[in-house]
Amino acid sequence: MKGAFAVVAGLFAVAHGTAETVTPVQKVVQLLEGMLAKGNEEKHAEQVQFAAYKQFCDDTCVEKKRAIAEAAEKIGMLNADIAKYTSDAQQLTTEIAGHDQDISVWTGDKKAATSVREIEKADYDA
Repeated sequence: MKGAFAVVAGLFAVAHGTAETVTPVQKVVQLLEGMLAKGNEEKHAEQVQFAAYKQFCDDTCVEKKRAIAEAAEKIGMLNADIAKYTSDAQQLTTEIAGHDQDISVWTGDKKAATSVREIEKADYDA
C-alpha cells in the first residue's frame, strides 16, 4: 500500500510540474489523500468512542463487583438472622407447649375444686 502510494505521489509530482490543469492521476491522488484524511478522522473518533465505552465498562464492572460483595455480606447476615429466629421459634414453641400443658392442668384443678365446693355447699345447705 505504501509503495503504491509512493508511486501515485511520484506521478503527482511529475504531473503537477508539467501542466496547470488537474489530470486524472492528480485527481486520484487528491481522492486518495482525502480518503486517508477521512480514514484517520474516523479512526480517531472510533478510538475516542471506544475509550469512553471502555471507561464505562470498567466503572460498571467495579460498581457491580462492589454491589455483589455487599449483597453477599447482606446474605450472610440474613442467613444468620434466619437461623437465630428459627432457633427462637423452636424455643418459644417448646415454652408454649409447656404453658398449654400447665393451663390444661390448672383447668382440670379448677373443675375439680369447683366440683368439691359445689358438693360442700350442697352438704352445708342440706
